[in-house]
Amino acid sequence: MSKVQASLQDTVIPNMVKANNLRQSLAAEVTKRSGACLNRCYQCRTCGNGCPFVQAMDYTPNQVIRLVQFGLRQEALTCKTIWVCVGCHTCSSQCPMGIDIAAVMDSLRFMAVEEGVVIGKPNIIDFHEEVLRSLEKYGRAHKLGIMLGYKRQTGRWLKDLDLGLRMLAKRKLDLIPSRARDVNKEIADLFTCYWRELA
Repeated sequence: MSKVQASLQDTVIPNMVKANNLRQSLAAEVTKRSGACLNRCYQCRTCGNGCPFVQAMDYTPNQVIRLVQFGLRQEALTCKTIWVCVGCHTCSSQCPMGIDIAAVMDSLRFMAVEEGVVIGKPNIIDFHEEVLRSLEKYGRAHKLGIMLGYKRQTGRWLKDLDLGLRMLAKRKLDLIPSRARDVNKEIADLFTCYWRELA
């Protein structure tokens, strides 16, 4: 090997995943939990191109799948992407291989909570729980109530104030929540935060 090849190898290999470091168990576990066949992904990037929240993510959905395929458990469970994903299924519906990417993201979120890893997006669980509380209480999302509850939990009252005022001015936020009919025990059972019961 020449000196040039050796220097190129030194600059490239630290960022590459070596075959003997692969952990196939992560891919198998995510496949079992999500029901999605990750081996079908050929990295076409259609999922990332269709995702409405990709700009807020640190990895595109296909890159998260690649992290899982390579067995990079820590990187996959601590990335922001799994928490920014809202489960809209745009990626899943556009995937030419029919991979349920939203289910993969759900599985990774559950695994991250179960393993107690540091969450890549601060306060995101507070936001998710606030949405669940609104759905449990009203049977639908009351955006103003969610925003106020989230601000109360995080203590960041003035962050995004301008956005909230613009939404109020355009009547995008209802001051009084509307309720879905027959909000009862069935809805409450659907939105029980099981990870809070485990703690």
